[in-house]
Amino acid sequence: MNEKAKSVIKNLYYTVAANFATLGISILLNLFVPKLLGVREYGYWQLYVFYSSYVGFFHLGWIDGIYLKIGGEEYEELDKRNLGSQFWYLAIFECIVSSLVIFWALFFMTPGNKMVIILLTAVVSLVTIAKTFILYIFQSTNRIKEYAQLSRSDRYLYVMLIGGYFLLGGRNFFWLIVMDILSRLIMTIWGMYRIRDMLNLKIVSLKKILPEIVDNINIGSKLMLSSVASMLIIGTIRFFVEKKWTIETFGKLSFTLSISNMFLTFVNAVGVVMFPLLRRTNQQKLPALFVTLRDLFVPITYAILLFYVPAKFVLSLWLPDYAESLKFMGILFPIIIYEGRMSLLINTYLKTLRKEKTILFVNVTTLSLSLILSIIIIFGLGNLTWAVGLILISLAFRCNFAEFFLCKSMNIHIKKSMIFETLLTILFILSNVLFGGSFVSTAVYGVCYLIYLLFSYKKITRSLREFRRLLKGT
Repeated sequence: MNEKAKSVIKNLYYTVAANFATLGISILLNLFVPKLLGVREYGYWQLYVFYSSYVGFFHLGWIDGIYLKIGGEEYEELDKRNLGSQFWYLAIFECIVSSLVIFWALFFMTPGNKMVIILLTAVVSLVTIAKTFILYIFQSTNRIKEYAQLSRSDRYLYVMLIGGYFLLGGRNFFWLIVMDILSRLIMTIWGMYRIRDMLNLKIVSLKKILPEIVDNINIGSKLMLSSVASMLIIGTIRFFVEKKWTIETFGKLSFTLSISNMFLTFVNAVGVVMFPLLRRTNQQKLPALFVTLRDLFVPITYAILLFYVPAKFVLSLWLPDYAESLKFMGILFPIIIYEGRMSLLINTYLKTLRKEKTILFVNVTTLSLSLILSIIIIFGLGNLTWAVGLILISLAFRCNFAEFFLCKSMNIHIKKSMIFETLLTILFILSNVLFGGSFVSTAVYGVCYLIYLLFSYKKITRSLREFRRLLKGT
């Protein structure tokens, strides 16, 4: 096995090992927090999680521009004074933005839990953006071990803090948020220490570095807007659900999404390693590598759907208050397939090929359709089940739409595979709707999945041989 393959496997080990622990933490959070907090308090906690997921976009694409520029470079080759200066100027900028949000919340919002959540979200934004900057430096320069440590260790600390809080009898969402911010802050300081050789250098004057900052925002804004649009595809539906129904309904929907997203942990881990690897790969080999990876990855994600009914059965016994909302998992669970493929392959390839405009176009188009349909379904029809179904439809459309453009640019033909896979997804949902998410549903889907494997057997085995050959470097 050549050195490049060894490096890839080592990096995969770091990220997957870290994500194994993270998966365990996610299971603990998703199983014990809703049980101990109660539906209402859990709903407010999920509202903070929802709002805080968007704070990373306050940098306006600044960090994304840096990420796209330095992706694939060695850490020692970076212009550390330039990047260190940008870190501090970014920190000042974010302090101003957060102060404005805090001012708005204090003087223009009605006092209550939602105002408190906005205030705490403004605080966590400072920490989140500083951490994101450091993470992008690690990921871009292939320092995957440190990336894994920084991206996950705050969750370990967070679990210990809330574990102690719950043992002492605490049941308030406010303190869970405070402990989340504290754990993020501690690990961000650790990350700053790891790049101290960059941050301790004399800061370049703003006048001199401003053109570089503007260029980074110009380059990264497309990717940032794409990310915003991507998150709003689900975000607008969740926001409308919270406005139309109750905080309890919002919490239950968020719980269902959290369970589905747990299974994406390992996919995202592999995606971290992919970007710097593809940036260093010969461009002519990218199409063949895409086909190989796709043929191996897609069958694995469809196999995960077999775990839906057992997971639903266990969760309904453990969390009876959420039993009714778990039926939505039968509709939402296939987001693993589409979000996984989008994260691991499609987005990574489009970034590598510098097709930020394509990513933006796909996400904005999907968001526009999702926004129109969600208004009709939620406020017009008032149908929660269709609103949940719209989440999957939107994500499936975005994935297939983006893959169409990517494959067209690389002259790859996968139309038949996409049709077959869409049919398999529909059969999974229908089996759960018709048989109530029972073990009969699993049996029906299992038969469909076996038929799919039989039709795809030659393609899978061929890609597996090719993947082994690539690892051996022959």
